[in-house]
Amino acid sequence: QVQLVESGGGLVQPGGSLKLSCAFSGKIFSIYVMGWYRQAPGKQRELVATITNGGSTNYADSVKGRFTISRDNAKNTVYLQMNGLKPEETAVYYCNAKSVLTAMESWGQGTRVTVSS
Repeated sequence: QVQLVESGGGLVQPGGSLKLSCAFSGKIFSIYVMGWYRQAPGKQRELVATITNGGSTNYADSVKGRFTISRDNAKNTVYLQMNGLKPEETAVYYCNAKSVLTAMESWGQGTRVTVSS
């Protein structure tokens, strides 16, 4: 059973930065593609970024150049550095783990990010 625990959310002013963390446990971290998704009020959950064990990354067009996803395989943790945050990026941010062997996915409980002055 994969367990994911996010942290790092909070209130930030427009243009500010936050770094989210997601601690992974329960399975072998290296066989999972890790990702961050977000869900704004009244909207569907959307992909923000993903990263493979080898470090290959994929970003939503809206965050390219501002957000950086990374993983520390020694600490079983994935991060999302968010710079230049916009009010419309206010959302609950969820950590996702997808097995490359089974395609099974697990989700964290989410961490709320509020971008407001």
